[in-house]
Amino acid sequence: MALTPGTKVGPYEIVSPIGAGGMGEVYRARDTRLGRDVAIKVLPEALANDADRLRRFEQEARTIAALNHPNILGIHDIGTHDGAPFLVSEFLEGQTLRGELISGPMPVRRAIEYALGIAEGLAAAHEKGIVHRDLKPENVFVTRDGRIKVLDFGLAKLVRPEEKHEEVTLTSHGTLPGMVMGTAGYMSPEQVRGEAIDPRSDIFSFGAVFYEMLTGKRAFKRDTSAETMTAILREEPPALNEAGWQGPLELQRILGRCLEKNAAGRFQSASDLAFAIESLSGTSNAKTQKVFQPKSRRAWLPWAVAAALLMGIAAWEVTRPTAAPTNLLEKAHFTRLTDFESVDAAISPDGRFVAFVSDHDGPYDVWLTQVGSGRLINLTQGKAGPLPAPLRNVGFSGDGSEIWIGGGDTGLRLRVLP
Repeated sequence: MALTPGTKVGPYEIVSPIGAGGMGEVYRARDTRLGRDVAIKVLPEALANDADRLRRFEQEARTIAALNHPNILGIHDIGTHDGAPFLVSEFLEGQTLRGELISGPMPVRRAIEYALGIAEGLAAAHEKGIVHRDLKPENVFVTRDGRIKVLDFGLAKLVRPEEKHEEVTLTSHGTLPGMVMGTAGYMSPEQVRGEAIDPRSDIFSFGAVFYEMLTGKRAFKRDTSAETMTAILREEPPALNEAGWQGPLELQRILGRCLEKNAAGRFQSASDLAFAIESLSGTSNAKTQKVFQPKSRRAWLPWAVAAALLMGIAAWEVTRPTAAPTNLLEKAHFTRLTDFESVDAAISPDGRFVAFVSDHDGPYDVWLTQVGSGRLINLTQGKAGPLPAPLRNVGFSGDGSEIWIGGGDTGLRLRVLP
């Protein structure tokens, strides 16, 4: 059912069509009550009686309404017109990420900014137990002022926290075993295999989108959908330098971790991913190093990630006052950074990060937190081997190029710059 300009849909007056997809037609409309422009998505009349499509459409509305975040499309209303359901969302001016990619790869700094917005939007959805399942450039919108909005949660799934290995669709019925849902080229390996998925699937899709932003090329593009999905399962994307891109080492490491075939090797949450990207947001001019390689050549990944998170930190000088005036101590405000014990800690040059050593997860590992974020990342995850007592103190190098554990001839250094 095509709507013409001037048609009234409840209190909304159609202005012009915007686009159409498998889940409906989208129009620009005017809210006559509030005097603002909105977007209206209407399920096609031919599909309005399809119970499955109708449930998916209604659940998309509920899903988006539950996600109140600046990087996720906001929904205002829902209703029916001539028997067809519609939802009303904020009207966005700009273009999809796909439109931006038509001109080729993005400058590194812009790609970082966009990636951070996508990651933070996904983190908000994942915190609500919602997995997007169809993240791709067409479902990311860039507004005219450069803000990122993640669109279309119509394929999202609700993962029950108490049933980590079970899923239900955001409809009244379960997903059929082995059903493949998503878009070839951006699906995770577990999606391709029709397996149960969790938020880490979106992180793989994010990696494919991020790769395309940086290189202007699709990570797993092949001649057919079947060949593309086979590449997702068995092949690594071309190394970034082979794709004509040069950039900072730490971005390449983050990208490689997102695109791990095994979900256990990826970032375990979008919050951790956003944290890693945010900590590197000022490093787009850093010196380029060797690009990421296939998993078999990345056994040192946890250490590289630890080093990567420290890039761009300003030079510093350690000062340890021997005493502080009593009145200053009385006015001091103390904030607890962790809920578990550490054996040593160090503050980054700019005061934004704290690295520490703790055996909270079993062996002694190096951890990192951004002050005020409440997020903690285990950088080494036991993969560095047990840290003996002499190596349980941690620090930052003066120029921010290294993080070290221990010192002298017995210390370990995580080298970033040559």
